[in-house]
Amino acid sequence: MATEAPVEATDVPPVAAAETVEKQPHKLERKWTFWFDNQSKPKQGAAWGSSLRKAYTFETVEEFWSLYDQIFKPSKVTVNADFHLFKAGIEPKWEDPECANGGKWTVTSSRKANLETMWLETLMALVGEQFDESEDICGVVASVRRSQDKLSLWTKTATNEAAQMGIGRKWKEIIDAERISYSFHDDSKRERSAKSRYTV
Repeated sequence: MATEAPVEATDVPPVAAAETVEKQPHKLERKWTFWFDNQSKPKQGAAWGSSLRKAYTFETVEEFWSLYDQIFKPSKVTVNADFHLFKAGIEPKWEDPECANGGKWTVTSSRKANLETMWLETLMALVGEQFDESEDICGVVASVRRSQDKLSLWTKTATNEAAQMGIGRKWKEIIDAERISYSFHDDSKRERSAKSRYTV
């Protein structure tokens, strides 16, 4: 009775090996969560954040692109709606412990195409871990408004000026903005239009 010799790994044709590698998902450094907030039809007396919804948590490059292509483009939302991308486990609220002592870098745009480009560039920079101070970043918010859209990059430690300036300079370069400014969440809680603490 003849037995077949076991196939050596070196006997696998290179094409088959390449196909196996291509089918494996490309894991990201960490998990991220998309959130959606539609403030266009607020319910009378509803608390802020009551319309905020966790949409999807992902951990691979393939999941990111599928979600972005199908759903999470600012051009696909109504006026007065927000898209958020935050690290998994962090809610896009001032009250979240990771955000409580933080602040945000903000840029505005009166052109919808600019918001779409800046949003995508920022998402790729975040999931691709392009910031040296990535541990201090919580996430990003795209706010679609009738007259002027806004993009805000949230961070953890507002008082760490060195980290904030490093993040700000890098983000300004990524989104190719002329000027961006940073405000503390604590200031924003006290006054509607909080003053800028840092500018690049």
